Amino acid sequence: MRFTKMHGAGNDFVVLDLRGAEVAPAPLLWQLLGDRHRGVGCDQILTIEAPRDERAHARYAIWNSDGSRAGQCGNGARCVAAWLARADDIREPRFLLESPTGLHEAERVGADQWRIGMGTPRFEPAQLPMQGFDAAMDVYEVDLDGERIAFGAASMGNPHALVVVEDVAAAAVGRIGPALQASAIFPDSVNVGFAEVIARDHVRLRVFERGAGETLACGSGACAAAAILMKRGKVDRRVTVSLPGGDLLIEWPRDHAGIDMTGPATFVFDGALDGAILGKTHA
Repeated sequence: MRFTKMHGAGNDFVVLDLRGAEVAPAPLLWQLLGDRHRGVGCDQILTIEAPRDERAHARYAIWNSDGSRAGQCGNGARCVAAWLARADDIREPRFLLESPTGLHEAERVGADQWRIGMGTPRFEPAQLPMQGFDAAMDVYEVDLDGERIAFGAASMGNPHALVVVEDVAAAAVGRIGPALQASAIFPDSVNVGFAEVIARDHVRLRVFERGAGETLACGSGACAAAAILMKRGKVDRRVTVSLPGGDLLIEWPRDHAGIDMTGPATFVFDGALDGAILGKTHA
């Protein structure tokens, strides 16, 4: 089984083409691929599959390195677009991808730069899902281990909570992130972002992702953070989000419109899994 290692702003992936596979890989394979000591090592695994919607060039699924499924991944979407453009020799500047949450337009805007239409942010608690709140609010508050935490929340096809901080470098990401994820407020867990507003067109962000821990970048998290801050009037409708692995440009022209994300998609190497290892994952 051949694979490609890629990353988008440091958020790294293993890409597998399953369009011709007769048997789907077993779940243990995802954990092996994600293992940075015994496998390839990645934040998520992206599987390329035949589309269900005839308008899409291909469909992709997202698996966290712990073997769980993910609903959306913006950095992964850019890598899927770049992978398909290379593998299938796509010459058109724009084409559609099908994710677990719907269709997304991909557009090449530079040598390794791609713009992805990420869909419309959703803020109703039931859409995340989030329990204990009947209506959308700019700021929610909850007590966690005796500490009052204020956060915003949005869905980009996967749930996001956002904590605004004065200094993102000093944020308690490793403490507050897991605590919010384990809270009964989020029955399906949640990706937790920590944002520092530098200027109206610039935000610094760190994200503690469900199923992966803190990553160097989170595309859907950048979109959710930008949308939450835009709704509050804290930043402009075109903002650069700087994550530890690099910068993403987020554009949301108005409420109820789709949000666009632009950033890099980088090929690292191609490889093949040893047959003996594959046998163990199917044992």
